[in-house]
Amino acid sequence: MGMNITVTGATGFVGTRLTRALIDAGHTVHAVARKRPANLPESVRFSEWRSAEEEPPPESLAGADAVIHLAGEPVAQRWTPEVKKRIRNSRVDGTRHLVNALSTQSRRPGVLICASAIGIYGSRGDEILTERSTPGDDFLARVVIDWEKAAVLAEALGIRVVRLRLGVVLGKDGGALAKMLPPFRFGLGGRLASGRQWTSWIHIDDVIHLILFSLANASVHSAVNATAPEPVSNAEFTKELAAAIHRPAIFPVPKLALKLLFGEMASVVLASQRVIPEAAKVAGFGFQYPKLGPALQRLLTEGSER
Repeated sequence: MGMNITVTGATGFVGTRLTRALIDAGHTVHAVARKRPANLPESVRFSEWRSAEEEPPPESLAGADAVIHLAGEPVAQRWTPEVKKRIRNSRVDGTRHLVNALSTQSRRPGVLICASAIGIYGSRGDEILTERSTPGDDFLARVVIDWEKAAVLAEALGIRVVRLRLGVVLGKDGGALAKMLPPFRFGLGGRLASGRQWTSWIHIDDVIHLILFSLANASVHSAVNATAPEPVSNAEFTKELAAAIHRPAIFPVPKLALKLLFGEMASVVLASQRVIPEAAKVAGFGFQYPKLGPALQRLLTEGSER
């Protein structure tokens, strides 16, 4: 049976694909973002929302059976003081504003799925990380801790809360892969620094399926790592990507170059996070793309993206 679902950040990389998938599954979608995109299906209602500054409009939440909260300033950019403020405010204050707005609804949704990030763990070398692992203490980890705390407040309203800790989401039309493909296609790709750091990745289709699975299964709650069950080293990721596009990958990027390019955000690019999706596996979720090689082959095969 179709649900009424509000999606914040509906115009982003994940949100665009999710909106399409929800409609295909027979749900009614109310999209919320800073600006209505030209390609939004006519059947989708739309509300504008500046998440860091205000509560979402009441009509965007009225009658919602579920809310999927994806809105927030992108982390993958050079961290000036102003950008760091926007990252924090859009995610922590934005989530707080959303939960405050939900508290005033006479009929509240049954579930809030709030995007989170594996950045909560910090950089942990070879340590295997599950949802039960302790958090880190760098800038991004502290942001994610407070972001999740804001989301958990919705539990006091009788709402089931899922904190979806996203890894590196792979899709041809956005995210990390879209940034990596041009240099690799020119034969200029290579590992980052030592290449020994762990990369926890997930195919965009598995993200969408995990969200749909979380909507449908009341047993799914609390933190859920949205990462494939087989994380890889950065060197292995580089090798698999080069093989998938039939190009050499012989130009390692020195740590200093990354720091010059990204500043403080280089710490995220170089972070080692060996994350396992324990909660998803316990709940019975089946990954369509558990291995990186086939995931990349699928993404890079022409016509594979809807």
